[in-house]
Amino acid sequence: MPTTVIHSIRSLVTNDPALGRGPLGLVEDAAVVLDGEEVAWVGPSAEAPAADEAYDARGRAALPGFVDSHSHLLFAGDRTQEFNARMEGRPYEAGGIRTTVAATRAASDEALEANLTRYLAEALRQGTTTFETKSGYGLTTEDEARALRIAARHTDEVTFLGAHIVSPDHAADPAAYVALVTGEMLDACAPHARWIDVFCEKGAFDGDQARAILTAGKAKGLHPRVHANQLSYGPGVQLAVELDAASADHCTHLTDADVDALAHSDTVATLLPGAEFSTRAEWPDARRLLDAGATVALSTDCNPGSSFTSSMPFCVALAVRDMGMTPDEAVWAATAGGAAALRRTDVGRLSPGARADLALLDAPSHVHLAYRPGVPLVSAVWRRGTRVA
Repeated sequence: MPTTVIHSIRSLVTNDPALGRGPLGLVEDAAVVLDGEEVAWVGPSAEAPAADEAYDARGRAALPGFVDSHSHLLFAGDRTQEFNARMEGRPYEAGGIRTTVAATRAASDEALEANLTRYLAEALRQGTTTFETKSGYGLTTEDEARALRIAARHTDEVTFLGAHIVSPDHAADPAAYVALVTGEMLDACAPHARWIDVFCEKGAFDGDQARAILTAGKAKGLHPRVHANQLSYGPGVQLAVELDAASADHCTHLTDADVDALAHSDTVATLLPGAEFSTRAEWPDARRLLDAGATVALSTDCNPGSSFTSSMPFCVALAVRDMGMTPDEAVWAATAGGAAALRRTDVGRLSPGARADLALLDAPSHVHLAYRPGVPLVSAVWRRGTRVA
């Protein structure tokens, strides 16, 4: 691949304090040199080395590609009627997932993959260059395994979520379903996934069931993630920290002990403001977590039931407006924070040796992501060194 210099960047977010100002490592009037799939050089535009190709950023801002560390893109159908009813006052409940389970089981592999690629392309146009996605809408061994096989064709960050809810087929015997998830289903799914997740919540799985599922996954080489404390207080966050989960996701209802546990662990608190927006639920308190010293990520939670958005810029704006984050904190959480939630060091930053993933904004500063909510500001995207949007 030829080398490329992107020059005349008004403000560049590197997320490397050694390269620039503050935690975002901001470099003004900057340039980035891409060599193959990696960043080769970052610095002042006037000092940029020669490259095979040049791209004039014309005074626009640039930042690392967004890292969306929590999505549910292997599904069929939608839940428009449920959303409409919720806007009329019905509360969100975990059981609505069953509607998507039925549609997903009935869909062909081709339909599921077409749906996945549609939303991935949508996210890419909005600057997302790394994404995680989960199974969880099949809830049979065959349907969970096929979802993961399809996902693995498009990302390395694949999560087995057979423990999304108790399968409707086992509604009368949840223990039997836990045995299936930790046995035959796990055996079939583990070869296609990196992560294992569980929805630890009233109406889904309790703490003991979640521990059994995550422990079984660890024994098969899968690393834990946890849907934790979304709808109510519960054991999810403490369990995530106990098992060294990469992330505890949602984190809406937290005790002081939960916040302290996250702040003194390697488990990232991944906040999903699209879910609160779509369900009119209480917002997570990002300020409380950040002030305690916890690592915070932002993600879309893109799914057909509770957060049907693929837009990381939208989530950045929500986090700033309603969750107590500054624009700098929200951008860091949507890039470097997401990378931490996936335990990745090659993405979420723009410094030498990082993967050459970059989003260029039609704005002079990253602050415009929150300042101009809903405006399609991403004007160009590079992924693995190639311009893709």
